[in-house]
Amino acid sequence: MPASGRERVRSLHADAYTVPTATEDRERPESDGTIRWDSTGILVVTVEAGDATGLGYAYTAPASSQVVRDVLWAVIDGADPFDTERLYWEMAAATRNIGWPGVSAGAIAAVDIALHDLKARLSGTSLTQLLGGAHEGVAAYGSGGFTDYTDDELASQLGSWASRGFRAVKMKVGSHPDDDLRRVTLAREAIGSEVELFVDANGAYERKQALRLAELFTEQGVTWFEEPVSSQDRHGLRLLRDRMPAPIRVAAGEYGYTPADFRDLLADGCVDVLQADATRSGITGFGIAASLATAYGVPLSAHTAPALHASVAAAHRPAINVEYFHDHARIEAQFFDGLPAVRDGRLVPDRSAPGHGLTLRAPDIEAHRVQSFAVQSG
Repeated sequence: MPASGRERVRSLHADAYTVPTATEDRERPESDGTIRWDSTGILVVTVEAGDATGLGYAYTAPASSQVVRDVLWAVIDGADPFDTERLYWEMAAATRNIGWPGVSAGAIAAVDIALHDLKARLSGTSLTQLLGGAHEGVAAYGSGGFTDYTDDELASQLGSWASRGFRAVKMKVGSHPDDDLRRVTLAREAIGSEVELFVDANGAYERKQALRLAELFTEQGVTWFEEPVSSQDRHGLRLLRDRMPAPIRVAAGEYGYTPADFRDLLADGCVDVLQADATRSGITGFGIAASLATAYGVPLSAHTAPALHASVAAAHRPAINVEYFHDHARIEAQFFDGLPAVRDGRLVPDRSAPGHGLTLRAPDIEAHRVQSFAVQSG
């Protein structure tokens, strides 16, 4: 039922965290085809209205918290939490002079997710059902295989996902193109013949280089080539999509911050599979991407953040899978209770829980917090 006049957004709390990639058994940074990183930033936002609290988060730089405080709070202060569509576009408009993509998009996404979770909790329903309830669960694919891994680390990680019942796994390529075919061959040996093998270059290759490697990758049964060239090179993506050997599908869209980003990839015929990431585009933006994918007859894949995307992707008909990304799966297990179940290689949201079902394990993550603030109406 609609929120009453008293059920208005009355407070917001935001915490920014930085989680090192280093673990007890691994100290060095991680890398893909274009960058290296030694930590992951996560912004966690809670919003209160009525007797409910909504929780949102985004993988973004700590600077996003300042955008929430200085720009976005003024938009949602006292607002009806059921007006998520209006608030999304008003937050986007408020960032005009500082720019929407990037840091601002992470801030908008975290608040938008929190508002959707709040709306679902006030309604007493799951986020999946609130958004449409298209699927009971969505296939997950294990994702990692970073380019700095040793052969043993690569084989062990990908092989473990195959053993757990994942029907597809993805590895990074592009740092050392001359060695990529050997690594792909090693990965195929580790996962066996029945599991699909995806590769992700993060835009590291040149066009003809990507096409030649794709021809070689097909010999190892690769079926998915993510960002063979940069998503900024839409002509190149279209060229490669047209010439890519079957059955390889070209995927891109993870850097879609605004609805126009998804529109342009689809209108230019760049992808066989459109990706979207609600921690960059917000749940509202993810829904727009899903509608565009449906209109263009292209399947949709949820990029990373598996704890959130289990609920969000399951709500949309064109969604075919969710990326079970190594870094984010590790962080979400540390940050949240109420993680979605992984059953027979599928992420299954808990439809009996209100909202997305996640609750923050605040005492366990205090050491990673780098910024924090709280604001309230009045």
